Amino acid sequence: MSDEAPENDSKTEDPSQKKLEDAHKKGDVAKSQEVVTWFMLLGSAVIFAMMAPSTAANLMGSLKVLMMNADQFELGGAGFGAFFNGLALALLGTVLIPLAVLSSCAVAANLIQHRPLLSVEPITPKFSKISPLAGFKRMFSSESLVNFGKGLLKISVVGTVLFFVVWPERDRLDTMMTADPLIILADFQEIGIKIFTATLAIVTAIALADYIYVRQKWWKRQMMTLQETKDEYKQMEGDPHIKGKLRQLRQERSRKRMMSAVPDATVVITNPTHFAVALKYDRAMGAPQCVAKGADAVAFRIRELAKQHDVPIVENPPLARALFASVEVDDTIPNEHFKAVAEVIGFVMRLKKGPGWKSS
Repeated sequence: MSDEAPENDSKTEDPSQKKLEDAHKKGDVAKSQEVVTWFMLLGSAVIFAMMAPSTAANLMGSLKVLMMNADQFELGGAGFGAFFNGLALALLGTVLIPLAVLSSCAVAANLIQHRPLLSVEPITPKFSKISPLAGFKRMFSSESLVNFGKGLLKISVVGTVLFFVVWPERDRLDTMMTADPLIILADFQEIGIKIFTATLAIVTAIALADYIYVRQKWWKRQMMTLQETKDEYKQMEGDPHIKGKLRQLRQERSRKRMMSAVPDATVVITNPTHFAVALKYDRAMGAPQCVAKGADAVAFRIRELAKQHDVPIVENPPLARALFASVEVDDTIPNEHFKAVAEVIGFVMRLKKGPGWKSS
């Protein structure tokens, strides 16, 4: 235990998404058994409240027929066999419905705590699982002591609640043996519902507290040291899939930023359809600057934005191709294209001074 404390103290960073996904793949999830117990108890309460009276009445009626007409059944006869076949089918139907409800409750109890997973890691043979020394350590670990304490607490609390629920009914329990069977069933159902209700109320609080405890312990176990965070980042940076995803994200952000600069451009020079280069210039700048460029679909989008914001569009295929090939976004144009670009910008400036100008 002393060896683990420094390591836990050094885990100061929240777990990354990759760390959580890896834990999920290994079957390491936050799961409280008390939540499962609560769902199973709830399912049992629903079954008892809805099925117990009718099921008991039907079985009692069938057995009553057997007891009253026992002398009329021949062992091995067709009537005797048919009766017991019907009784077996009735019992089977009575058992299958509760099994289906309890199975659904068990599945729901797990799904509500974590998403579905399929992992063979928990059942993979490991030496530590069969090692006597490892088993002895697990037996006297802090987690085992906590589970033992939770078990004693549940028994004590539930037992106390059941005592206070059943004790006031002790007189009724004494007279049940001499009462009519139908009255016994009604009394038994009423007392049973009280027991289930009280138990559910206590187990609800226990399950909620246990889930919070298990979740916090699981999260603390998944936390990472600063070095682990750095190593994982380096590993992700070297992954070609991750690098491709990051490159795609950078390209999308760059394209959005580039498109947002088109409305402020001075002129857009086109090919006219294959290329589009948006330039910006004012007297404070030393040379015109490329704020956006693109080919085909991107060029079409640049032209559409230019039209929407009345940015002049000038068709000059040789210049458009040359600028597209030689200048990058946010860079100033090369010296060899100064003269051609100056003529275009001069034309645009004169056009803007004239009456009623608009982009072409």
